[in-house]
Amino acid sequence: MSPAIAISPLEPPDIHFVRAAEGWVELGLPGEAEAELARVTPETRAHPQYLHVVWAVHARRQEWSLAHAAAETIVQITPADVHGWVHRAYAARRMAGGGLHAAWDALRPAAELFPDETIVPYNLACYACQMGNLDAARHWLGRAKAVAGKQGGAERFKQMALADPDLAPLHASVREW
Repeated sequence: MSPAIAISPLEPPDIHFVRAAEGWVELGLPGEAEAELARVTPETRAHPQYLHVVWAVHARRQEWSLAHAAAETIVQITPADVHGWVHRAYAARRMAGGGLHAAWDALRPAAELFPDETIVPYNLACYACQMGNLDAARHWLGRAKAVAGKQGGAERFKQMALADPDLAPLHASVREW
């Protein structure tokens, strides 16, 4: 992993535009979010907080190649941001020319970078399960379960896994936890 790059907080007025865009995305209005993002200064357009909103706008519109590009930039700028890795894999799974293997390849390096995050092994378990590799899926789901348990979220984690259609082939074993 690259050395951590210090990222300064966004300053007014750009922070206000980015936060307004976040709100519009949460309301399901990506066009309004994009209008707010257009008001941001050019210098801010390389900031991870801005790029996360850009990713969300494209994801909301199912513009997966554009979402992937935003997430790839986040990973390059701030490799210590787990969400950039997850967003990149999520978009890689859905974009033209992508798929489950592309998502797996995009996220797999993050497993060593973020050993205390549940989301990385959980998503790897989902990808492995959907690719038909149930042994790998069990391994990654077990790692995610262990992290969730250390953080006091074992029961919530179990319910999430049981509700996830990507993990349907493992639901019987998850019920036994």
